[in-house]
Amino acid sequence: MKVSKRRRRQGKTDYNKRIKMLSGESPRIIFRKTNKYIIAEYITSREAQDKVEIGITSKKLKGYGWPDEFEGSLKSIPAAYLTGLLIGREIIRKKLKTPIADFGMIRAVKKTKAYAFLKGLADAGIKINCAEENFPDEERISGKNMKKDFSKTFKEIKSKIEK
Repeated sequence: MKVSKRRRRQGKTDYNKRIKMLSGESPRIIFRKTNKYIIAEYITSREAQDKVEIGITSKKLKGYGWPDEFEGSLKSIPAAYLTGLLIGREIIRKKLKTPIADFGMIRAVKKTKAYAFLKGLADAGIKINCAEENFPDEERISGKNMKKDFSKTFKEIKSKIEK
């Protein structure tokens, strides 16, 4: 009986998907959700050795004016979008190669945080092949559906990132 690899058993790595991505030799933009934050990393691979070129968490949004009352929302759709916008701006500033998206073991369901993150990347100016209908509605991205209307604060943070 063959025992599968440890990271596969733990539900952390899909090796078939990883091998396909590594064989393409393109850099990857990794999106991960934790219980508190959104993590985004720009990774290059050489001989199956990953190197993190840029790493950003949604915690960095606090420096752009994310209010303390919404601290628990640093894993929300607006936070995912703004994190994508932030790392997208950084990729363009450093003139790095266009990456491919890597969601890992996260199921890619339409109109979720993962696609809000991709929309942020696309709005930053990175060419991502993704159908427009997969992105969340503009109302959800700006945070109008949150407990308190977040859209004003969202626009302020977005304008600070775009400067």
